[in-house]
Amino acid sequence: MSLLAPYNLPFLIAFGALVVVAVLQLTGIADAIEGAGDFDAPDGLDAGGVGEALATLLGLGRVPLMVWLASLLFTFGSIGVIGQAVLSGSLGAPLPAALAALLAGGAALPLNGLVVRPLAAIMPRDETTAVSLDALVRRDAEIQIGTARSGSPARAKVIDVHGQAHFVMVEPHDQTAELQTGDTVLLVRREGETFYGVHYESPHLGLDT
Repeated sequence: MSLLAPYNLPFLIAFGALVVVAVLQLTGIADAIEGAGDFDAPDGLDAGGVGEALATLLGLGRVPLMVWLASLLFTFGSIGVIGQAVLSGSLGAPLPAALAALLAGGAALPLNGLVVRPLAAIMPRDETTAVSLDALVRRDAEIQIGTARSGSPARAKVIDVHGQAHFVMVEPHDQTAELQTGDTVLLVRREGETFYGVHYESPHLGLDT
């Protein structure tokens, strides 16, 4: 069978898009795209921890967005091409392109969540920069994914004094409060790897910590 066959068209497009992502990464354009459009959980998905569970399943937030996208494109294309080859050999004919793409997409999304886990383990982490975690206290942070509650931190993005982005886990300083996706908070203290923040409208903003 040929990669250029019509029934492999969705997967050929995926590999072509993978090349485009690689070019964007090499030219530095990908960094600008990620800076302008960091992933936020869709409205309503964070209720009851659904957003956190979905992000964990898909592997979102573990690696930079463009790396996640490249991994997904490669996983989708590989599943599709290999699947079509197996079906051609066992059944004598591949699936129609649309049906094959639907099935490969359904399999690629959760499988990609597993693929990015080892990638996240070997990629440099923001916390390895020269700035200590304590230096992030008293800086602004934006809740990126999920809802932060007492005992249930959410992922937040904070920019250090050098303009470097760090992604940290944040709980509300007020144990009865919740910090929603998109909220801007002030990081007031840190315990281990967990930061505690207050929303700017919180009456606890002026409390000593």
